[in-house]
Amino acid sequence: MLTSNAAPNPNGRPFAYRGPHLAARHLTVAEAFLSQVARGGTYPAILDEQLGVALTWRGYGKAAQNVSAGLRAAGLGRGDTVGLLLSNRPEFHIADIAVLLAGSTPISLYPTAAAEQLAEILDNAGCRFIITEPAYEDKLEAALGLMDCGAPQIVVVGRDSWMMLLTNRSAQPTLAAISMPEQSDTATVIYTSGTTGAPKGVELTHRNIMTTITEITRRIPLRRDMRSISFLPMAHIAERISTHYIPLITGATIVCCGDMAHLVPLLQQVQPEILFSPPRLWEKLMAATAPAYQRGADPDTLRRNIGCSRVEIALTGAAPCPPRVLDYFRTLGVPLRETYGMSENAGAVSIADLDGAGCVGKPLPHNEVRVDEDGELLVRGPSVMARYRRRPDATSAVIDDQGWLRTGDIARIDNTGRIWIVDRKKDLIINSSGKNMSPANIEARLREAGPLIEHACVIGDGRPYNVALIAVDDSVRQALGHDTADSLHAAVQEHVDQANSRLSRVETIRRFAVVPCSWTPDSDELTPTFKLKRRSIQKKYADVIEALYSAGPADSMPR
Repeated sequence: MLTSNAAPNPNGRPFAYRGPHLAARHLTVAEAFLSQVARGGTYPAILDEQLGVALTWRGYGKAAQNVSAGLRAAGLGRGDTVGLLLSNRPEFHIADIAVLLAGSTPISLYPTAAAEQLAEILDNAGCRFIITEPAYEDKLEAALGLMDCGAPQIVVVGRDSWMMLLTNRSAQPTLAAISMPEQSDTATVIYTSGTTGAPKGVELTHRNIMTTITEITRRIPLRRDMRSISFLPMAHIAERISTHYIPLITGATIVCCGDMAHLVPLLQQVQPEILFSPPRLWEKLMAATAPAYQRGADPDTLRRNIGCSRVEIALTGAAPCPPRVLDYFRTLGVPLRETYGMSENAGAVSIADLDGAGCVGKPLPHNEVRVDEDGELLVRGPSVMARYRRRPDATSAVIDDQGWLRTGDIARIDNTGRIWIVDRKKDLIINSSGKNMSPANIEARLREAGPLIEHACVIGDGRPYNVALIAVDDSVRQALGHDTADSLHAAVQEHVDQANSRLSRVETIRRFAVVPCSWTPDSDELTPTFKLKRRSIQKKYADVIEALYSAGPADSMPR
């Protein structure tokens, strides 16, 4: 059943729209966009940080088609790849869709990546064009100097090269020249953030993405009048899904936040209906409000102070969320739910309900799941990636001949079908006595012990006992008045003792070191989504770790 204002399809297939969860999964991302443009009209699609209407849906459509026509005129062909080194800004959305309308593949690049990392990714991607912004020109130039393949054409937002595309007049009539992709074509390549080595390019098809977003909208009630703030890197699948692809079928409005320093003020001003973030933001919002809540402050006021007064859909993912954080926000009136997914499955395997903490819920209907003999969670379905780009060896290592994707996570599935994630398979600690344990569980206990411990990395594989590297929250340290190393060490020791009281003897932390600097996605210790880079940490702090183990027998930890 066609809507009266549905956009025509140059490939001849009708843009049937029967609600986001019924027809959209059979479209490509490009078709979903054009259909939403036809329905959305003058409704705001994207707002900038100043909350001006950067783009209506109609303006979004015109801009994307103009840029697409300009790229094709400059030599972009069907199947080519285009790198996007951009912050969270309206031009990202325009550029990404423009590339898709050319039958090509957009690839997001992490702005925080080092030049060497960018060069490695660009060599693998083989980009014909790169679209960037002035802030990243120097880094990109350094990366291009390290590349093995030929140099791509560079387009810089805000400069003549971009304005010529944006004002391109050859886009009229726009639809006739569009080289529409097929569902089996690659819609994007997500480069994994490298917690286990060099990044691998996850090729996701239009079918992968459209299946995922339609199943999400079946599970979660999303509406056109909802707003969401885009602040995580667009190179991460969770941000792409939540603030780029899903609005193509819901028509929701996205507010771009290109600077994390502006996030909290923007949350307070926008009061969005949808908020997705890794646990770290939720932990910080909890730390900012929990003391006042415990003193009896009004929950409505506290929610408004952190930008959550209107939140209807609150989600966390990309890393395990401590149950105490989930419980706190639910008590505060924010319906925080945990999600589980990975780039290789187009971002979403399951979404938890609100009836508990600690599990990641039942799988979305399109996903089959099972646990193998080693306890590893396997997933199969139409959202499983096509392949790792130019890495057949790596692809065959994670997808078997029956289509089962190895997630790398140790899990259990209870008798109601809910998934419980235990740990990363490769992260499990097996100590010198052969005891298995989860470092993530121990690290969660350390963070839960108090606000002073911002990050912790537990080491113990092949060792007689566990030690920890601890990064403290500097703002909390200052607020608590720990101005000397001895004072800080004593305070952290109290937190470690409290965490140890909740752990088995074999899991306890016998020694720790407080690292001298914060861990951020710009440093060597965290990915852009705040996951620990364990290999990098152990290499960087090798001398510190060895000192912890060479100081003589560890003190016994009475139980």
